[in-house]
Amino acid sequence: MDSILINGGKPLKGNIRISGAKNASLPIMAASLLTDQVLELTNLPILSDIDTMEELLAHLGAKVFRIKENNDSLTLKISCDNMNNHQAPYEIVRKMRASIWVLGPLLAKYGKAVVSLPGGCAIGARQVDLHIAVLEAMGASITISEGYIHANSKTRLKACSFLFPGVSVGATINGILAASLADGTTHLSNCAMEPEIKDLCICLVKMGVIIEGIGTNDLKITGQKTLTGAKHNILPDRIEAGTYMIAGAITKGDITISGIDYEIVENVAQKLMQAGVLVTNMGDNIRVKYNGELKSVDMATHPYPGFSTDLQAQFMSLMTLADSSSVITENIFENRFMHVPELCRMGANISVDGNHAVVRGVGNLSGAEVMASDLRASVSLVLAGLAAKGSTKVRRVYHLDRGYQALEQKLSACGADIARIKGDSV
Repeated sequence: MDSILINGGKPLKGNIRISGAKNASLPIMAASLLTDQVLELTNLPILSDIDTMEELLAHLGAKVFRIKENNDSLTLKISCDNMNNHQAPYEIVRKMRASIWVLGPLLAKYGKAVVSLPGGCAIGARQVDLHIAVLEAMGASITISEGYIHANSKTRLKACSFLFPGVSVGATINGILAASLADGTTHLSNCAMEPEIKDLCICLVKMGVIIEGIGTNDLKITGQKTLTGAKHNILPDRIEAGTYMIAGAITKGDITISGIDYEIVENVAQKLMQAGVLVTNMGDNIRVKYNGELKSVDMATHPYPGFSTDLQAQFMSLMTLADSSSVITENIFENRFMHVPELCRMGANISVDGNHAVVRGVGNLSGAEVMASDLRASVSLVLAGLAAKGSTKVRRVYHLDRGYQALEQKLSACGADIARIKGDSV
């Protein structure tokens, strides 16, 4: 099992180019199931989660042609014209909760789907009730048995009006995908509004779906009997961008994040500026420069356009070095403070009460051996290690490979002393 070794205390200086968004790539890959024609996707990141979705599509009978481009992105050409399987097995789905996004397309296209209950990071309950509710509203018959969702529809799915009782990114995506082949115009209200969902809708429009309200929480989706192929370029990863913006601040550095739209990371930029960090919007580039003592800033996670839960752990690492106390509130996942004990091993002063964490700034962090528990927690420990005095070893970094392409290389190019230890057993 690999580890990452960091000798901290070196300010990051240079340029980091952002890869394609994982959280847009995965549902758009699932959208390939809706058409018999080729869906060509460019600017996909090179990540293990992309490999898992590719494996799942191939298991279902898709043909996937992969090209690694000169800019270290992936192009995938996906053909689903000869599907011979409608079951997503546990051994694949357990690796990644996003696998559940094949449920809606399989059901809409073939009238049947058997999908294992999802796995992934252990940061909270993986409830599927909203996924099931929106599909049942379109006429599907769904049962759960022996760890599998069994979905059937004897006729074409029917358009419906559905109000999500709570904002759910995953259920919104499955609802959109299923509605794309449903009969009539589906009205989905209280939808998640993440940029990745907007990107999915843009791709579906290219495939022939009529969608009104793209980018809002109120969508009207006119399904089509058949969809065409399309070519779509995946948008940049705002979570990766936000992570490196925080990395520049926590290391007292001066870095430029390139290839990202400022608008989709504005919430991160605002928090950094409140903390006293200089953040400059330069079109396709964002400059982040440390500007003296960090100020403590309270933060609460919320659905987009609020502060992302996927950046909570990274921001907490930054606040461990701020001038006083801050309160971080996690409103999305109930188990997303698992990085706290590991940060405390490095000298952080954090106390947790329910979904609130009180972070009392300390003068310095100290290098230590720490254990990653999930994707975003693992990178928060890397950020802490970059800022800490001495050497830090982060174990179980396979989590990182699910969401950060070439992390060590990107950080090393900006002056970090960081290396991966292959097959570390110590």
